[in-house]
Amino acid sequence: MGDFMKTKLVSAIQLQEVEMQEKPADNPQGTKQTHSETFSVEEAVETIGFGRFHVLLFIIMGSANIVEAMEIMLLAVVSPEIRCEWRLEDWQVALVSTMVFLGFMVCGVLAGYLADQYGRWKVVFGGFVWSAYFSLLTSFAPSYGWFIFLRSMVGCGVAGVSQGFVLKTEFIPSKYRAVLLPLATVFWMLGSMLIIILGMLVVPTLGWRWMIRISVTPSIILLFLFQFIPESARYNVSAGNMAAAVETLQRIAKMNRASLPPGELVEPRVEQRGSLKTLLGPSFRTTSLLLWFSWFVASFTYYGSVLGSSELLEKNLLCLTDPEGEHLVKHRNVDGRCYCIPFQLRDYQTLLISCLGEVALVPVNIGLLNVLGRKMSLTVLQLGAAILFMMLNICTTMFGFTVLLFLLRSLVSMNFNVVYIYTAEVYPTAARSLGMGFCTSFSRIGGMIAPFIAQVLMSQSVILALTPFAVCCVVCALGNFLLPIETRGRALQQSS
Repeated sequence: MGDFMKTKLVSAIQLQEVEMQEKPADNPQGTKQTHSETFSVEEAVETIGFGRFHVLLFIIMGSANIVEAMEIMLLAVVSPEIRCEWRLEDWQVALVSTMVFLGFMVCGVLAGYLADQYGRWKVVFGGFVWSAYFSLLTSFAPSYGWFIFLRSMVGCGVAGVSQGFVLKTEFIPSKYRAVLLPLATVFWMLGSMLIIILGMLVVPTLGWRWMIRISVTPSIILLFLFQFIPESARYNVSAGNMAAAVETLQRIAKMNRASLPPGELVEPRVEQRGSLKTLLGPSFRTTSLLLWFSWFVASFTYYGSVLGSSELLEKNLLCLTDPEGEHLVKHRNVDGRCYCIPFQLRDYQTLLISCLGEVALVPVNIGLLNVLGRKMSLTVLQLGAAILFMMLNICTTMFGFTVLLFLLRSLVSMNFNVVYIYTAEVYPTAARSLGMGFCTSFSRIGGMIAPFIAQVLMSQSVILALTPFAVCCVVCALGNFLLPIETRGRALQQSS
């Protein structure tokens, strides 16, 4: 009996072992299913969709555009004041803008490299602190030399702030990018208008130094608001920090009252981030070269239109059929002596109206992006800008000049916006910030040259000053048409 029980017990144990071995084989797919469901960061962003987080992102990152616009447009407002205070010649006034863009150019590539290596958030936040600090110091500049040095430092900080466009783009689902990103120009317009209104109200009473001090206030406020924006989940994925990426995506999903796709976030770590080889490799070489020129022209024409209009108004170089008394006096340098001609109220009003042009045609911009795509939109906008630049030389009424300037600012602003969108979409996450950094640096070369054409050459001949802008627009339109990649409806790539 004892032997029989032992034999039965051994048989039962053996049978159990056989069943345990066969169980996985009986249901191999059941086990696989619990671990095989994965999703990418692109799928997560698209599944979460648009919601409250993106509204917050749009407002806070849009406010960064306000700060950037104020720092750049400040030059157009303050130029007549520093010309008078320090007895500056035309080339010295132009050098102020050039030094700002030099700082931007030098730090643009560095900011892009650091953003790809260490994260977008850190670079953008550091840019806010840097630009606000040196902008405040500018208001205490004791001399012209100190002024241009401090403004170049401001340009360096603004280069870091501009990486906010990459941070913003990486959170937005693809079908919303063509609508939300063009709307960011509203904030740029608000920044431009704010600094012009400050100039109109503060400069005549307290002077340009107090105008700069007051203009730093939005940057300080933004430093606190920026704490609500997380690091890019796409960057965290490329850096191999999956836990942080999942935490960010879960936070966004909770705010949007949505959920992540089922499964686990799985994407390979990108070892080579922020590499120039990616930008100049076979996949992106042609795109990079054409984009660098496109950014150069975008900045050259944009700041040419801003500074050129300021110069035309300040020195009364317009060919008007209905000039008022003050417009009959053509102000020019005589024997190297300085002239002190502050902006009149009507000049401020003209600049304000031209700023409205930057957003008036945003619906047209959105339509072009969705119907024609990015490449053809750039081509059409550059050709239109070329025509309007040449039309500025036509003798017209003050109202006619305001309309032409309004339309020109609309087109060059839209072009700048589209080239921003295309650049953020065409490069992979591993090199997106570096690509943006190189592009913005090339754009600042255009910004450095523009003052000498729009402010120095304009005093000698209006037609000679306008022609280079028109020619560059035509050549750039051809280059944009030849871009090899169209990004309309295309998912953001993680690696090349």
